[in-house]
Amino acid sequence: MPEPYQNLSVTRHGPVFVITLQKPPENRINRAFAQELIRAFRNIEVELGGVGSGSEGCVVVRGSDHKFFCTGLELDETDRNPYANTDGFYPLLRTVLDFPYPTIALLTGHTFGGACPFAFSHDYRIMNKRRGFLSMPPVDLGLHFHGIGALPRLKFGGRVARKMLLEAHRWTGEEALTDGIVDAVAEPDQMLEAALELGRKIAPKAKMGVYATLREELWGEALKKFGRISYVHGRETSRPAKAKI
Repeated sequence: MPEPYQNLSVTRHGPVFVITLQKPPENRINRAFAQELIRAFRNIEVELGGVGSGSEGCVVVRGSDHKFFCTGLELDETDRNPYANTDGFYPLLRTVLDFPYPTIALLTGHTFGGACPFAFSHDYRIMNKRRGFLSMPPVDLGLHFHGIGALPRLKFGGRVARKMLLEAHRWTGEEALTDGIVDAVAEPDQMLEAALELGRKIAPKAKMGVYATLREELWGEALKKFGRISYVHGRETSRPAKAKI
């Protein structure tokens, strides 16, 4: 039986697993939380059987309320541990991008900073129609890590990526849908059902065992960039933020 989780819960709805972030108050990601999320993904993979098992499956990641999905990283953690992100956040992005089953980020509320690349690592995104903004403001924080622009550029194109990284634009759900950042918006009380419905639809796509391989054909550049900065202690992999949020 898997070791209990501290800051998340996992529930199963047929072939669809739901990971609920439960790290008050805003689900900010630190090294330990990132590693716990990786462990949850790996445990689900084992339960489903993994590549070659012929199983169908999907993972939904959601916030625990309609105020926050996640507001990024605990930026001050790197003051105490300069390897926090290379041992936690970057491997988390790589884990989601390389996961052998479809993934959905259910953006229940505000999605800021590092929560954006985490959400973008998922195959699909559904956003709260009534509440919450999506914003990735490294230009306002003086922050950089290698590959930070890869997913926005590859998934949404240069115009939207520029708006995101160089202008720190804040999107509402409807604006994010228009710009192709999310695949759907839903009423707050209908978000989980919308994600489960999509999850049941796409879960069978994993059965042939090539889902992650085909995903790499699309976003492989980002996967490689995150791989090159994961578990690296011999060189700098990021520029620490000059401002904190």
